[in-house]
Amino acid sequence: QVQLVESGGGLVQAGDSLRLSCAASGLTLSNYAMAWFRQPPGKEREFVATISRGGGYTYYADSVTGRFTISRDNAKNTVYLQMNSLKPEDTAVYYCAAGRAYRSETISRADGMDYWGKGTLVTVSS
Repeated sequence: QVQLVESGGGLVQAGDSLRLSCAASGLTLSNYAMAWFRQPPGKEREFVATISRGGGYTYYADSVTGRFTISRDNAKNTVYLQMNSLKPEDTAVYYCAAGRAYRSETISRADGMDYWGKGTLVTVSS
């Protein structure tokens, strides 16, 4: 059974940093492109960042470019999202997702993902 479990969320102040982790089990992580999505309160789920199977390719939403960094450790079956210079508008539930992909492919569409975690809440106060 595939499981993606996010952790690292919490309440922080604007300008602070957080690192989210996504621990995967039941699958071989290196076979999947990985991504982070988020759902702000009262809004639709939106793409945040994605990384290719080997970690060589990444792609970010404009709203987080330069502030967030996605990375992965396939040996540990874990994906990370380093979030710096957080803003109140980054407040959301953050979801980790896995999608079958070619080696250099990244996936930024939710309908391209095969597995999802249950999310972790990040709250940024002003």
